[in-house]
Amino acid sequence: MKNNLIKGIRMTVVLVVLFTVIYPLSVWAVAQLAPNNGKGEVVSYKQTKGYANIGQNFTDDKYFWGRPSAVDYNAAGSGASNKGASNEEYLAVVQGRIDTFLLKNPTVQKSQIPVDLVTASGSGLDPNISVASAKIQIARIQNVRNIDPKKLNTLIDANTEHPLLGVFGPAKINILKLNIALDQLK
Repeated sequence: MKNNLIKGIRMTVVLVVLFTVIYPLSVWAVAQLAPNNGKGEVVSYKQTKGYANIGQNFTDDKYFWGRPSAVDYNAAGSGASNKGASNEEYLAVVQGRIDTFLLKNPTVQKSQIPVDLVTASGSGLDPNISVASAKIQIARIQNVRNIDPKKLNTLIDANTEHPLLGVFGPAKINILKLNIALDQLK
């Protein structure tokens, strides 16, 4: 029994050192090689700072709307709603988002609304929308800003991030970067 106890204590000490010292230092060291030392991509615009890798809440009609958040865009509390597709409360929330979108985008049919415009992501902080989600909002933004739809299409195309190596993941658009580019559009 004494032998097993000593081996267990040694193993505990080794694992504590490994997972509380060596592993965190390794992750920190790798992060130092990343852009901005692993602190995220900071975007500054008009004396305001935002993070490109955290979803932003845009609700003004003159901007492209991003993906809804189950955590009210609070990066300290990332998480999903954890409600299934049969949950009545969840369905009411999604229906409310659909109704709001249709009210602000009267030329759109309910069946045309991309799912990422009315459902939150697993983290609740997804900073990206699909290309279809951006393009379906063109008519609203054109009317509010009086911008040629061809310019808006070009802006969307210029801000589209294509899949890694052309196959890994969908094409996506960072909502913060897209709206900053929209503000800078002449």
